[in-house]
Amino acid sequence: MDATSNNTELCDIAIIGGGPVGAALALALGGSPLKICVLEARAANAASTDARALALSYGSRLLLERLAVWDKIRDVSAIRTIHISQKQSFGRALLRAGEMNVPELGYVLPYPALQDALTDALQCGTVARIYGASVTRLAGEADHALIGYQQGGVDHTLRTRLAVVADGGKLLAEQYPPSFHDYGQSALITHVTCAAPRADTAFERFTPQGPVALLPFKDGYEIVWTAPHPRVAEMLAWDDAQFLNELHQHFGDRVGEFLTVGKRACFALGLKKAPLQSPMPHVVLLGNAAQTMHPVAGQGFNLGLRDAWDLAQEVLDAPANTLGTEAMLQGYRSTRKLDREAGIRFTDSLVRLFSNELPLVSAARAASLTALDCLPFAKKFVAKRMMFGANG
Repeated sequence: MDATSNNTELCDIAIIGGGPVGAALALALGGSPLKICVLEARAANAASTDARALALSYGSRLLLERLAVWDKIRDVSAIRTIHISQKQSFGRALLRAGEMNVPELGYVLPYPALQDALTDALQCGTVARIYGASVTRLAGEADHALIGYQQGGVDHTLRTRLAVVADGGKLLAEQYPPSFHDYGQSALITHVTCAAPRADTAFERFTPQGPVALLPFKDGYEIVWTAPHPRVAEMLAWDDAQFLNELHQHFGDRVGEFLTVGKRACFALGLKKAPLQSPMPHVVLLGNAAQTMHPVAGQGFNLGLRDAWDLAQEVLDAPANTLGTEAMLQGYRSTRKLDREAGIRFTDSLVRLFSNELPLVSAARAASLTALDCLPFAKKFVAKRMMFGANG
């Protein structure tokens, strides 16, 4: 990076957060003449401790292929069928890749596998990376943004034409509080094996307490089991035998008896939405900094990856003197508006519609699932939204 006479560092684009969304944006811009810097709080070569499995859509695979990352990701399992059902109801629907003219609907992989592949790709490029950087200040000014950060106990200032917040949004949460809806649920995540796994088939089962997803991975399934907070606290305290028995009672017989369960973790669920995607001049939020959604239907990270791709295209198409200006950022917001709002509404509506025990609503849900299964155009619409977002 360049530096001014007073030791203030200079770059064209500074990406705060080197997670998958921030790294994807850096890679999408890596072939340009722009000076790009990624600020990452983790130490260099620090292993990810995130235990979650990611559900990637087929559309996300296409974007990762364009970034020359897909073939470098290890431990990927394919989803070719999605089985959607409602507990204690006749309604069910099947989405199949072959009916959508795609090889797969999606993929399951560990979060660290994607992070490692993206990080390795960045190390082979020209993007500057600053590890151990704790950002303490962000301010938008007339023709640039200023970022203050600490590294090794030393204060630094970075001046950039566009600052991209891709680290979860805590940096601006106090100044620009996000809206937040607490679903009253937590998600328990773990890996299980079973007696009759169905290769390439993912299950999304709705219950009054919240959805439970079984995502095919290696010799079994990654589970995302949502329930009210007190119930999840009880589930964490169960021994393995009780957990497997309770899961069988909750999910049913579709994959046979559950045999083993791995280490369990949980996290609270809510809908968080930043009030503005570009809250100050020369600053933009994307990924989890812009919105955090319920994991139902696996839309969150896929939406964030599309954020990164569309922002990169907006930057690459912008005249040099408009980088980070309100006109450029307005173009990005307009491009993302439909997909972002539709993705948020889709997941929020699923949670609100299916997480209750009202008899009339339950019957309507069952009828809707049956209708979805019988109407090819409706299945294609839903599948395309899940794979490619509202922008197609």
